[in-house]
Amino acid sequence: MIWVNGDIATHLPVTDRGLLYGDGVWETIGVQQGKPQLLDWHLQRLSAGLQALNIRFPNLEAFRAEILAACVAQERVALKLIVTRGSGQRGYSPATTTEPTRILQLSHWADYPASYAEQGIRLTLCETRLAHQPRLAGFKHLNRLEQVLARAEFGSNYQEGLVCDYPGNVIEGTMSNLFVMRADGSVCTPDLTQCGIAGVMRRYIIQTLEKFGSQCHIHPLTLKDVEQAHALFMTNSLIGLWPVREFSGKQYTLPPLLRDLQAAINTLA
Repeated sequence: MIWVNGDIATHLPVTDRGLLYGDGVWETIGVQQGKPQLLDWHLQRLSAGLQALNIRFPNLEAFRAEILAACVAQERVALKLIVTRGSGQRGYSPATTTEPTRILQLSHWADYPASYAEQGIRLTLCETRLAHQPRLAGFKHLNRLEQVLARAEFGSNYQEGLVCDYPGNVIEGTMSNLFVMRADGSVCTPDLTQCGIAGVMRRYIIQTLEKFGSQCHIHPLTLKDVEQAHALFMTNSLIGLWPVREFSGKQYTLPPLLRDLQAAINTLA
């Protein structure tokens, strides 16, 4: 089911800048038993993205009420939020736009094989690189062409692809964030100040590690760091946490900490 500006709808004006230029932001939220998970954090990131793009969206609390109403009686679904700058006249200038467009979409929560979470996934390296643009880093803007190109590089033999930036730093998966565990038990995740998405589940994992008494270090990572890691895992709001069992010909371990983190994610249900 899809709502556009509060009404059930199946179409957008062809003049909408989200369609024309990717001029907007989005979030994907897991919903279980009528409750959108980590909603406050998703709305915080949505708001940060709107602010970065200078899209005026004055009534976030009314939007929250719409979201909660849409989720009532939904047992287990994926909720996608989209806010575009709205419709305007031809050209890049945003000065001619009217009101932002808000979209809510409920869809099936993909049922991945249980083995992905229990036994781990196969990860491959993508040739597509991410460009640096710090003004767009961290949040989910609507231009996802880099991710589309990266995802097209691999089929069903791999469950996720690792993406680097042009200097060679490891940034993220095509749809997930990366965590690296070293042999000494320390955990780190890539710096995302130049490009990449700072996932809400990434934030939850970082906070949960702190509760476990283990700080997560955020700094640039190289492919060598990944290849020499003791364990790897990928996260996002729908998959939760997937351990990596194989990357670049190397087999990785599944330490007990990963099971503890998965158990913590399950408490969100």
